[in-house]
Amino acid sequence: MKKAETPGPNELRSEYTRADFGRLVRGKYVNRLTAGSNVVVLDPEVCDVFPDAVSVNAALRSLAEIARRTNRVSVRPRRSR
Repeated sequence: MKKAETPGPNELRSEYTRADFGRLVRGKYVNRLTAGSNVVVLDPEVCDVFPDAVSVNAALRSLAEIARRTNRVSVRPRRSR
């Protein structure tokens, strides 16, 4: 007894037709993906300084802490001569 032919990976089974799937849309979910992701592309010269995400995050955290500290410092009044 012969084995039944199985369809290739890019072929539909005989019980399905193309009309069952509706209109295909390229990039249908791209807006949802970009809104929900926080990927940042670094320039090559920045990538040379920061080899991985851990080092980038550490540098940004320290920069944010410096920014917070400098915002709290009040301006000293000038002395009159």
